[in-house]
Amino acid sequence: MRPRQPKALFAAEAVLVIGWAIGAAQTTVPEHLKKLPAGQNILWQDPGAVETLDLVYGIGGEANQPQPPYQFIEEELSGTTPKVKVKDARGTTWVVKWGEEAKPSAFATRLAWACGYTVETEYLISRGEITGVHGLKRAASSVQKDGSFIDGRFQMRADHPKFLADHNWAWTSNPFLGTPELNGLKILIMLLSNWDTKDARDLANTPAGPASDSNLAIFQDADDEHGPRYLYFVSDWGASLGKWGGAPVRSKWDCKGYAGQSSDFVQGSDNGIVRWGYAGKHNDDIVKNIRVTDVKWLLQYLGRITDEQLRRGLASSGATPDELDCYMRSIRQRVNQLQALVR
Repeated sequence: MRPRQPKALFAAEAVLVIGWAIGAAQTTVPEHLKKLPAGQNILWQDPGAVETLDLVYGIGGEANQPQPPYQFIEEELSGTTPKVKVKDARGTTWVVKWGEEAKPSAFATRLAWACGYTVETEYLISRGEITGVHGLKRAASSVQKDGSFIDGRFQMRADHPKFLADHNWAWTSNPFLGTPELNGLKILIMLLSNWDTKDARDLANTPAGPASDSNLAIFQDADDEHGPRYLYFVSDWGASLGKWGGAPVRSKWDCKGYAGQSSDFVQGSDNGIVRWGYAGKHNDDIVKNIRVTDVKWLLQYLGRITDEQLRRGLASSGATPDELDCYMRSIRQRVNQLQALVR
């Protein structure tokens, strides 16, 4: 189960990027993944007045943040980071993640949401206590014996919109190929140095279940007169705000490393196609064939985010004063490089 995305946080008459299934796929995706029934495929929605959005609380808003006390349900052992599932005072279920992915996930989802992309509802809780904790394995290093913790990223789980576990997508096989909206999402991936861009091609079916995972996903939203609404989104932003690159180099939530690569973010353009310094998984599928016009499209939204919004979003995501200043300089440097491309 996955989080509800509050519609009130988008413009009243949202502009949707809608596509229908394309013909021949350009990549191989696992056969066990089911094909989506006919419906509306949505990657992006107009965020409205970007400069008024609250990056402290993000898509969930202040009203939906987790309410203590938090009751332990179970430990989650998927992925590589410590996680537990809890229920808060209002009966809402959350997955709490710790480690080096918690802070970048909280901030990256706020930035992507402000640019019109679907994200999951999440908050960084600086301190708290989980009651009834027992039998922890990986999470034992993050939750004390009395249940206390610091810097936990709470991600909501809910029935609607429905998380489609049997469906996925790839950067090279989706209804949005070549659109400014898909290329804009790739630009955000690079802007945030999110190197972990696994997709449906990384899924493998085994008798015990998936042997790997994808950081792309699909929600099914409520039907309307056009049928089901399928919301395509990046489901894991945790490998952001560090250094891009291969295994010996890459990092997460590492502003020194992030700042050190910022001058190489945009390397220029040739005949309207942008050259990038970024390196990550499925690298060519992220960096190639992004046009200057795609950058111009994204800046209609990204370029309206103010320094105060960035500062408040970083602070609410757990940045220290030194990290906050470092990230502010580096993010603004990267946005300025994008703006220089379109002048």
